[in-house]
Amino acid sequence: MNPAFSSWHDFFAMGGYGFYVWLAVGFTLASLAMLAAHTLWQRRQLLKSVRQHQARERRIRAAKMKQAASQAAGE
Repeated sequence: MNPAFSSWHDFFAMGGYGFYVWLAVGFTLASLAMLAAHTLWQRRQLLKSVRQHQARERRIRAAKMKQAASQAAGE
């Protein structure tokens, strides 16, 4: 089995198309990194929203229980 490139310099030069090849690789990796970062950010935002919704529901439930208790005590 023969190697495709005879040296590291030839590998990075990519037969004269190295600039375009490595630019494409760079854009691809940057896009994937941004996609991963955006996904993590969205996940955090979603979990934060769920926690806020749950806290609101707990506050509403507690207020209803308090109101029911005060009405029962007043009767």
